[in-house]
Amino acid sequence: MRVILTGGGTGGHIYPALAIAKGLLARDPETKILYVGIKDGMEARLVPEAGIKFAGISGKGLPRRLSLDTIKVIGTSFKALWETKKILHQFHPDLVIGTGGYVSGPVVLTAALFNIPTLLHEQNALPGITNRVLARVVRRVMVTFPESMERFGVKKKLDLVGLPVRPEIGHVSREAGAAKFKLRPDRLTLLVTGGSRGARMLNQAMIEVLSQLAQHSDIQVIWATGKTTYTETVEGLKKRGIFWDRPQWRVLEYLKDMPEALACTDIFVGRAGATSLAELMVAGIPSLLIPYPFAAENHQEYNAQALAQVGASKIILDSELDGQRLWKELEGLITQPSLLTEMGAAAKTLAQPHALDKIVDLCKSTAWH
Repeated sequence: MRVILTGGGTGGHIYPALAIAKGLLARDPETKILYVGIKDGMEARLVPEAGIKFAGISGKGLPRRLSLDTIKVIGTSFKALWETKKILHQFHPDLVIGTGGYVSGPVVLTAALFNIPTLLHEQNALPGITNRVLARVVRRVMVTFPESMERFGVKKKLDLVGLPVRPEIGHVSREAGAAKFKLRPDRLTLLVTGGSRGARMLNQAMIEVLSQLAQHSDIQVIWATGKTTYTETVEGLKKRGIFWDRPQWRVLEYLKDMPEALACTDIFVGRAGATSLAELMVAGIPSLLIPYPFAAENHQEYNAQALAQVGASKIILDSELDGQRLWKELEGLITQPSLLTEMGAAAKTLAQPHALDKIVDLCKSTAWH
């Protein structure tokens, strides 16, 4: 089988596409895969690093307002269509899969016009503009959240499959996870992260939380500040007179051992990206979510609401976040172990632990044979 994958702009579109590529190759090592992305996009670096063949096309997202730039982007999009047509003729795919971002537009549309089987995967509860438009021309649309099914106008094409997560998620013991961070497995543990770039507002609020937790030596913290905000966060702790290098606290720049961290976590505090939430659901972890307000179409808030509606999460809007509010919400959870148990069970009800198998099955059944 010959497969073209496309998706870009953010890691939220790229990593699911790479997971699908790995799933297809695991099922059939003879599968030929080509990833089509923007020449100077994030995918141009990440895809080759993952060992997947990459082809670049022209492309740029449409500006939010009409301007001279809009005309330039439209011209670039026509060029991308021509470049895509050439790639399709050279590669002869049996299937084209789009995971979102503006690069998916010309690639999936061109493939559909040539009657090549096409699939979409939507990661977020609120579908992106590109996927909403393309849904009308593709064979099937795979979704992560039940809520997004109501927001597509093509209900007969929809399949609830979930979002692929790392295979280690949910399979590391609590003892092994705690040992990785030299923490105790019998203590309540908070995991705090604002993503790879960090979240300044969250980090500032956490300084206040640590000042409160200094009185609670029985509560453990794994806090990834993000590389760009680590130094200023540590300086902020010092200014408050908070000694942060304690046996029960781990203040890190970046968290590379996420499966182990989740294995010993009782409460997650952080953003509401689709990949993070998929991992929380599979691991069955209660969460206190602060959606990133500048995500496209505010989709992180919709993601967070999907968990909150079933009782798996509490939400604090970024505009309402400060140290006192964060501590108040955390204190309410810490003092109610039975509520945490209920929230973890609710998260599990949304989990799709076999998402990748479902996706590969659909790929196999949709492709030309």
